[in-house]
Amino acid sequence: MLVTFNKKFSKRYDKAPQNIKESFNDRLFIFRANKYDVRLNNHKLAGDLKKYHSININGDWRAIYREIDGVIEWVEFVDLGTHSELYK
Repeated sequence: MLVTFNKKFSKRYDKAPQNIKESFNDRLFIFRANKYDVRLNNHKLAGDLKKYHSININGDWRAIYREIDGVIEWVEFVDLGTHSELYK
């Protein structure tokens, strides 16, 4: 699986508290092994975000990604933040 990060995600990751970065890295390891592992609570979003999926990082933090069609399985993480920041 190819995993990439867009500019917005990278900026939010860089500004996130250290414990969130560590939690995301742990979740990314799980995601790469099985993106539907129940610990991730991976789910498709609705409304304006219907082309995206979300995984739980810890408590209130989420990471949003999109699947990119192609020959290989490719996902791009596009945003990171608390539930209230992401779903206004």
